[in-house]
Amino acid sequence: MEDTTRTRIEAATFRRLLQHLMQDRPDAQNIDMMNLAGFCRNCLSRWYQEAAAAEGVTLDKAGAREIVYGMPYNDWRASHQHEASAEQLAAFEKSFAENVGDKG
Repeated sequence: MEDTTRTRIEAATFRRLLQHLMQDRPDAQNIDMMNLAGFCRNCLSRWYQEAAAAEGVTLDKAGAREIVYGMPYNDWRASHQHEASAEQLAAFEKSFAENVGDKG
């Protein structure tokens, strides 16, 4: 596969992932994503910002989050984010300790 074709396919796949997370499954809470997959929407926005920087594009944290969330982050939080339960927080703490430990 040509590099340009692969890049177009990867870009389309990423756009579909964002659509899924923003429109199809806004109920999927970031803490649950972190507990199950080890990443969340905030991770995606940080990776997006890092990739932009690698290409010489200046993109601040708020701008990267708006790309990933499809709206300003605070609007997303007000509309979709719920307080984490004690069980979710405990699972997160356990996962963090097991997977990051002294690396973080």
